[in-house]
Amino acid sequence: MKILVPIKRVNDYNVKVRPNQSNTDVDLSNVKMAVNPFCEIAIEEAIRIKESGNAEEVVVVTVGDEKHQEQLRTALALGADRAIHVKTENPLQPLDIAKVLVKVFEKESPELVLMGKQGIDGDHNQTGQMLAAMLGLPQATFASKVELQAGSVEVTREIDGGLETLKAELPAIVTTDLRLNEPRYASLPNIMKAKRKPIDELDLDALGVSPKNRVELVAVESPAERQEGIKVESVDELVDKLKNEAKVIE
Repeated sequence: MKILVPIKRVNDYNVKVRPNQSNTDVDLSNVKMAVNPFCEIAIEEAIRIKESGNAEEVVVVTVGDEKHQEQLRTALALGADRAIHVKTENPLQPLDIAKVLVKVFEKESPELVLMGKQGIDGDHNQTGQMLAAMLGLPQATFASKVELQAGSVEVTREIDGGLETLKAELPAIVTTDLRLNEPRYASLPNIMKAKRKPIDELDLDALGVSPKNRVELVAVESPAERQEGIKVESVDELVDKLKNEAKVIE
């Protein structure tokens, strides 16, 4: 069994990003970049499946410029066996990413695609669903538990007000949520080994995908700053302010 894990390069979630001076985009100059946290969870789950004896190979893939190989090396250090880099200098929107992944899927023929439910930069939550639709494969999103069975995968997913369990025939697309697992840290020996693991390079044009931006980013603004809070001396004063100033109680 082969598992394909698409990953995305994003700003480190510990870094507070700001708009650029023209408010046309996020300023990523000198910002630390990392593997998207939801993608890290997908990598971890794929490696656990392999360690349990239910998969033979974990392949990671990303789409972007030369800098994206840093995140591929991270995934290899975490335990992935092989990496694929689809090279392009221009950032792609979810539909074009899905089209690229269709080509990679056809080339690799994995039994399972595990991917993060969304990127923490755009928060689109679209690529997995689009990929499943294009390939005509079953999908299970927001996975909080994944169990492989003979010829199928059982996924417990988080929905409003509870949990839902789905059973999908393989091959299938599964997108991961936060509570699925806790990603491991890469050990120094594995980081060194990752430098020798192969990264296959594919050219975007050679895949026959012609990107087209269908959504225009108009402006980026920081959220409004919260007003400073106040301290009260007694419960009576608190109730008075909630009633007469905030008007949240009667």
